[in-house]
Amino acid sequence: MKVDQAAALPKYLHEQSRQLGELLSRLRIARGVKQTEAAARAGLSRNTIYRLEHGDPGLAVGQILRYLEAVAPGTTLEHLYAQKDPALLAQAARERRTRVRSLSKAELDELNF
Repeated sequence: MKVDQAAALPKYLHEQSRQLGELLSRLRIARGVKQTEAAARAGLSRNTIYRLEHGDPGLAVGQILRYLEAVAPGTTLEHLYAQKDPALLAQAARERRTRVRSLSKAELDELNF
């Protein structure tokens, strides 16, 4: 009998699975690796990579570790959770940058007291 892993997990563990998938996805994107490339390197299907990045708790630990090794060789789960990978740090810095635009005349007038 097939068990629905998502339904069998408590909510907090399902959330942890989702967070792991999000971290793996961010790492892959930060390193500039396409899903198809990561799948080929890890020996997994693209569908499995998709499920992994979306936090499917029904995947085996070995699949997660193979995927991590394919995206960032030598990286451990501990390093992934610490988010100390240089590519992740650079991506976070890019996300923090926002351009400051000049206010329009109407916006400036609205600020005048």
